[in-house]
Parts: sequence; C-alpha cells; structure tokens
Amino acid sequence: MKIAVAITGASGSIYAKLFLSSLQALIASGMALQVDLVYSKNAFTVWKEELEDTTYRQFNFKVWDTHDFYAPFASGSAGYDALVIVPCSMGTLGRIATGISDSLVTRAADVMLKERKKLICVIRETPYNLIHIQNMKTVTEAGAIICPASPSFYSKPKNLEEAAMTVVDRIIGLLGLPVKGYKWGG
Repeated sequence: MKIAVAITGASGSIYAKLFLSSLQALIASGMALQVDLVYSKNAFTVWKEELEDTTYRQFNFKVWDTHDFYAPFASGSAGYDALVIVPCSMGTLGRIATGISDSLVTRAADVMLKERKKLICVIRETPYNLIHIQNMKTVTEAGAIICPASPSFYSKPKNLEEAAMTVVDRIIGLLGLPVKGYKWGG
C-alpha cells in the first residue's frame, strides 16, 4: 500500500506524530507500506509550539517540499492508495473543496479525488462555521472522508496521548490497516 501523509499547520500535531509512529510500527511488524510525507509551511511551527520538540525529524519516510509538484503522489499515474491530511486545517479543506491546487498538499488531494482513491481529512477546528460545514459537505460528496479529530472516551484513556490515539486508531482503520487499540465490543 502506498500512502501519502500531509501535515498542515492546524492545531493537533499530536495526531500527526502518533499516526506516523503507528505507520512506522506497522512497517516494523512486516507490513508492506510505502509512506511519503509533505508538511505545509506552518506545520513545523505548530509542531514545535504544541509538542515542544522537533520529533518530526525522527520519521524514516521520504519528505517532499510543499511546492514540489514532481512528487509522485501529485500524479494519478503513480498509483497511491490514499492521502491522509492530519491535522487538516480549514484553509486546506477550503482549497480542496474549491479545487485550488496551489500546493503539493492540495494537488495530492485533488489527485485522490479524481482517481477515486481514499482521501482522509482529519479536521481540527471548533466550533465550525457554515463555510466549514459546506466545505466538509463538498469534499464528502466528492468522495473524501471527513474524520474529525474528536477523541472517544469509552476506552477510558488515562492521558492526552491515549485520548489522541483513539483518533489515530480510527484513521488506521479507515485505511483498512490493522488496529491494535480499543475496539467497541472487542
């Protein structure tokens, strides 16, 4: 499976960090995954502010510049299976909803939609205004999955990381990958 991951400057860097760590663990367990990364220009700033570290450097994935349209997932012929935007800013969502491909992130999203591949937008905003809701409706109708970064609590998470992991487990499940975390009724 070939997965592109885009990290924007929305709040919620913990979701990106845990998701990338989970993908690394799946690869280490023998799962055949190719993961490529793109960070928006504000993603690093928010990561450093929220997590107080630069652990985005620790991941062993190919990183593409946000303006590098030669990245393979900028073309449908490269055969990527999915793009996960985690966290997905409302600005990014708005550009996707209106077809503006002004960065590698939004171009890759456009490719996923036109190729009928999986596009998962892990939105991180509250409250929503009507424009946000309309943009979510538009990208959903185009084939994307809106996965709000809303943790669940029935697993009784003991800390912030465990709560955030409930969202990451949902993303992994939406990709059709094995989920090791809590499952309802399981």
